[in-house]
Amino acid sequence: MNQRSRYATLSREQLATLVPELLLIGQMIDRSGMAWCISNFGREAMLEIAIEEWMGASPIYTRRMQKALRYEGTDVITIFKGLQLDIGAPPQFMDFRYTVHDRWHGEFHLDHCGALLDVEPMGEDYVRGMCHDIEDPTFDATAVATNRRAQIRPIHRPPRTPADRHPHCAWTVVIDDSHPEVADHPVLEVIARTRAARTELDPIDAADEGAGDYSGELLSDFDFSAFSHSALVRMADEVCLQMHLLNLSFVIAVGARAGADQALATEICTKQLTGVAGLAAERIHRALELPGGIDGAVEMLRLHPMFNPAAYVDAEFGPDSAQVQRSPAHEDGAWVALVHPGESRPLQAAVAGVDPHLDVELSGTDTDWTARIVRRDVPTRELGEVAVVKFSGGASFEFQPRKSLPLTVV
Repeated sequence: MNQRSRYATLSREQLATLVPELLLIGQMIDRSGMAWCISNFGREAMLEIAIEEWMGASPIYTRRMQKALRYEGTDVITIFKGLQLDIGAPPQFMDFRYTVHDRWHGEFHLDHCGALLDVEPMGEDYVRGMCHDIEDPTFDATAVATNRRAQIRPIHRPPRTPADRHPHCAWTVVIDDSHPEVADHPVLEVIARTRAARTELDPIDAADEGAGDYSGELLSDFDFSAFSHSALVRMADEVCLQMHLLNLSFVIAVGARAGADQALATEICTKQLTGVAGLAAERIHRALELPGGIDGAVEMLRLHPMFNPAAYVDAEFGPDSAQVQRSPAHEDGAWVALVHPGESRPLQAAVAGVDPHLDVELSGTDTDWTARIVRRDVPTRELGEVAVVKFSGGASFEFQPRKSLPLTVV
């Protein structure tokens, strides 16, 4: 299975708009999923799930992006470049500001942390859970993709004292031979064997107009518009794989807590997908100014991370339908495997994100099915799973134009 990327039909300008949207959508996976983990397993188990989920996925997808954009290395600069293209740190929403002292010493602070602003209303225990319990192991796990002796440590972090403290947090990054090597989480080996982790994507065309890699200087803000069409297509596909890898790690962590009750695990994972599918649909449709109605819904689905990259999810799109066939994503038990004629909520949430009058009718088998988009006279009410994820400021967040300046050693 080696289909041409579905994103290749978009213009360079459209892609420069879409890629940061996809990074933000990836961040919303946890805003969607963790509510159901808390309600079923409790707050402590939710924290454990989040830690396992990110530690199982981020080293794999970080190395993939390093290789794709040719900025592989072992230093602080490589770590910072990786964070700029990570669904764990979507630009502006998680507004990382970087300082490089030398190759082995740096700092970053967050001028705006959308995740913190989402969690602060829930109370100090939740803030500590995210900013202490989750961040300590997962930051080092992200750095391990670059150097096993990297340590990311807080200068200050929430709970904020005073309550309006700014920046929201600040951290040092130090690579030193005296540091013990960070070990892989056991689930990393499982995720590394998935089809998602091993999916091969088309190489970037070096002859394409615009930057074809990120091998040059570290930039204060990643300028998506400076990159070539080919590079942006590859980024979009890689970011979708980041989401799939994170979700597959989430599936394992949830399944371990559900134990023998795998119906519960499937339900939690379906609710997570339903919420993020609805939000992703709205953001993609709005950002690219797609047409309304059935035409716009089909184009939105064609670009939706649930169905991308094409090398991983086998799908065809007609004037009013999406047709799915068994693919590597089904073998992994990825998002698309949760949708079938007996379970249409994720697709319903997606098309309703374009127009609440739109609905889907599915026919076929669990792995080979057709979803026909239809218009109803009466608009549907927003699904509860979508309402949950819209609790996040990421639902309405708007990206602003930024100047991209090289960061030199200070």
